[in-house]
Amino acid sequence: MKPKIFDDNNCKFTAMKKIFLPGFFLVLALLLASSFLEKEYPLAATKAALGKKLFSEKMLSKDSTVSCSSCHKPAFAFADTAAFSTGIGGKLTARNTPSVLNMKNRPYFFWDGRAASLEEQSLMPIQNPDEMGLPVEEAVKRLNESAEYKMLFQKIFKQKPSAQNLAAAFAAFEQTLETVDSKFDDWSNNIGKLTAQEERGRQLFVGDKAKCFDCHRMEDFTNDEFKNIGLYDERKLNDAGLYNITKKESDKGKFKTPGLRNVAVTGPYMHNGMFKTLEEVLNYYNSPDWFIDNPVNRDDAFKTPLRLTPQEKKDIIAFLKTLTDKKYMRRQ
Repeated sequence: MKPKIFDDNNCKFTAMKKIFLPGFFLVLALLLASSFLEKEYPLAATKAALGKKLFSEKMLSKDSTVSCSSCHKPAFAFADTAAFSTGIGGKLTARNTPSVLNMKNRPYFFWDGRAASLEEQSLMPIQNPDEMGLPVEEAVKRLNESAEYKMLFQKIFKQKPSAQNLAAAFAAFEQTLETVDSKFDDWSNNIGKLTAQEERGRQLFVGDKAKCFDCHRMEDFTNDEFKNIGLYDERKLNDAGLYNITKKESDKGKFKTPGLRNVAVTGPYMHNGMFKTLEEVLNYYNSPDWFIDNPVNRDDAFKTPLRLTPQEKKDIIAFLKTLTDKKYMRRQ
């Protein structure tokens, strides 16, 4: 004898099954999908987590071989280890790849300051023919053709992928890349000490002899200004920098002052990757005319040699190494 619930005459229950069971299974399927999503992407509820995933997404390049992290290498403080980075088809970038760490409070982006926000900056490398070489419209199209990305954008932005929310995701991720866990930070917060050599280097850094602090100040060691330090001669060194944006003669050869946090692990240095080591950088500032015969439009502050002694240069470098976040110290 069948249990009463399965009685053929129990028409009321049969009707209820037809009405409610399909809806029940649909809800169950959605709950399971949501549960899977949270398990697969535990941080997927944040724009920053999506931005982090997109940062390593090669689909956003023309031939799907390059991502943001191809040039901004996380292991090297989000900088590159070569003077110029390699984009699609083996093309080289026109300038050295700067770190994207500590960009949250910057008013300008790129060496020439051509972007005024992280959102604006984030889409430019995708379109750059020497970097990722893909129109933003095509990048958005590819994201919309991906079931995974459509699901993630819908979950986080409540809408399908677009140029606007793609830029927002990148910006949200980059805003999380702040480093404040260095030996210098410990010293600054009175929970650590500098060695005698590091302290000598710090005194030189902020003092009138080395004058580093004139440009490399504030919490990220940059004044966010544009300077011509003498690496422009309109011949071999012909990158005009800020001038290409403003078209002002007085801006020829000027580039944005980079921050110095993690500087010991982000070489090569300068907009053209001209110097491989911090020693070479200090040697240049010590005797700039030995490197460039006739610089054009060089700022007055960089015309006088510093005349640092070999020991003083070593002391400054020792201090600069205290600006390395602890997660990157093994790279020094």
